[in-house]
Amino acid sequence: MTAKPCDSLEKHRIGVISDTHGLIRQQALDLLAGCELILHAGDVGKLSVLDKLREIAPVIAVRGNVDVDGGTEALPSTEAVEFVGHWFYLLHNLNQLDLDPKAAGFSAVISGHSHQPAISKRDGILFFNPGSAGPKRFSLPICLGFIDINEMGLEAGIVDIVR
Repeated sequence: MTAKPCDSLEKHRIGVISDTHGLIRQQALDLLAGCELILHAGDVGKLSVLDKLREIAPVIAVRGNVDVDGGTEALPSTEAVEFVGHWFYLLHNLNQLDLDPKAAGFSAVISGHSHQPAISKRDGILFFNPGSAGPKRFSLPICLGFIDINEMGLEAGIVDIVR
C-alpha cells in the first residue's frame, strides 16, 4: 500500500500499536492524535479497535495469533506499506520473518507478539516492537510507539500509556 508521497522538508509521524487484545484505551487514542498513519502489528482482538483508530488516521493492521474470529481472522498475516519514501514490513511475530528486509528494500520491520517493547537497528534496518497496548500482562509495560520521519530518516520511540 502506498500512503503518502515524500516531502523531505516536513516531519511525518506514524503511530505504532500492537497486542490490544480487544482493548483500546482513551489514553492510547489521545497519544495517537495527530498521527498521519497508524500501524497495528496484530492481536487486534476486535474490529472495533481498528474502527476507533481509523477515527484518528488511516490504519494498516495485520493478523496476530489471537485474531481468529469476529472479522479479525480476515486481516492479512503481513503487509508492506510505503509512506513518505520509506517501506515498512508489518507482521505479528518477528520469529516468522521469512525475507531479508534489506534485500527487499524495507526501511523498517514492525512486529508485536512478545508484549516487550524493543527498538534496534540491524544492517541499517529499523526493527521495532511497540510493546502491548492491551490488558496488563505480568510486569510488562502498557505502551505504544511512534516513528517520526524527517530529513534525517526514521526515529522510533516508545511511550507508556499507563504509568
